[in-house]
Amino acid sequence: ASSEFIPLAKLSDSITFAQYGRDRLIKDKPTEKDKDLALRGLKDAREAIVSGEYDLVILDEANVAAWFDLLSVDDLIDLIKKKPDHVELVFTGRKADPKLIEAADLVTEMREIKHYYTQGVSARTGIED
Repeated sequence: ASSEFIPLAKLSDSITFAQYGRDRLIKDKPTEKDKDLALRGLKDAREAIVSGEYDLVILDEANVAAWFDLLSVDDLIDLIKKKPDHVELVFTGRKADPKLIEAADLVTEMREIKHYYTQGVSARTGIED
């Protein structure tokens, strides 16, 4: 699992988390396995959202998954429409589709100014890995 999950595991009494993508970046064309994993994650997220059990549901990198056609933008918009009022739903990742931006209540853009990855430094333990 990614290092970001290590601190979450320590909070397991109050946080539920699951990873559906593989432990690698998609650099070219996603595989059918990538699509199947994304769709399984979407199904489980939908169940968590409509259950009303959670106050906050975060779909990390959902925007990128939609950009790669692993998830449909319409399915993500449907999650927004069907969520109970008390549930905060967060989609993260670059390349947010304009239709998703329009459907959202709040949109924040984080812009890379400088990143060590572009200088040849790979994922750092405890940060991305």
